[in-house]
Amino acid sequence: MIPEKIIIHHSLTNDSQTVSWSAIRRYHIEENGWADIGYHYGVELIDDHYEVLMGRPELMAGAHCVGHNADSLGICFVGNYDLAPPPFAMMKRAVEVFYPIMRRLVIPPENVFGHRDFSQKTCPGAQFPLKRFRDALRCGRWS
Repeated sequence: MIPEKIIIHHSLTNDSQTVSWSAIRRYHIEENGWADIGYHYGVELIDDHYEVLMGRPELMAGAHCVGHNADSLGICFVGNYDLAPPPFAMMKRAVEVFYPIMRRLVIPPENVFGHRDFSQKTCPGAQFPLKRFRDALRCGRWS
């Protein structure tokens, strides 16, 4: 699999400043019966700073968006962004990390989608600033 696009998700859970990523992975494996966590990356608050955590390897098909798993990277922002927008520091960290990944994989910002673009869900949340995120990925800077 060579990713051609990125699909953004939110976990619909509260970010408790501990590693929820392992709980998401466990749920995907034990409850869904998947081989691994469905996403390729996760963005989460750990202690007092945001981390980008690894999920599936980039070249392995995801399990995050029916019909698009074979040609996309799935990125999950831990939190519920139907209730409030993601924090500035989270978005800043995501842009810092994903800008060079997109350049390396030659994925243009217009190929960054919300899960809602392919389903009836609001994912990555009604208050997730998807257009602003795409714009920031053009220059590698969140401001």
